Amino acid sequence: MNFLNLAGHLGADPEVRFTSNGKKITTLRLATKIRKGNNDETLWWRVSIWGEQFDNMMPYLKKGSPIVVMGELSKPEIYTDRNGQPQISMAVTASNISFSPFGRSEKSESTNVSPKPDAQNVKNNDMEKSFNAANEQNQSFAANSMSNQDISDDEVPF
Repeated sequence: MNFLNLAGHLGADPEVRFTSNGKKITTLRLATKIRKGNNDETLWWRVSIWGEQFDNMMPYLKKGSPIVVMGELSKPEIYTDRNGQPQISMAVTASNISFSPFGRSEKSESTNVSPKPDAQNVKNNDMEKSFNAANEQNQSFAANSMSNQDISDDEVPF
């Protein structure tokens, strides 16, 4: 088995189909980026989800949503695109899907859907506010103490 982790953005809304036996298949199109020198190259993946294991997440997954997918790699397929160029189709069968901690899509920023506040969310917001306040104090202290001293590169420990 070949398992891999992919982090990227959805290129389209999830598509739901059913087999002739009645099994549910949800398909996601995931765009990942590969940096080669100064150029970014996009690699597209077809992610298959069998059954109803991630149905609770589906209302939140829209085109542009950042997600992380863990799953089993299928054998790549080679096909010819509309321009006559050979392309490779990469496919993964998902065993785990999670929301990405590395950014937001343009749609999620404009829609700004927030869940009902619960004790955990309130606690996390309070912790974030106190962390931000402490971070601002540390930056202010560092700026004041650094303005009075000249430090050479040899004195910096890293």
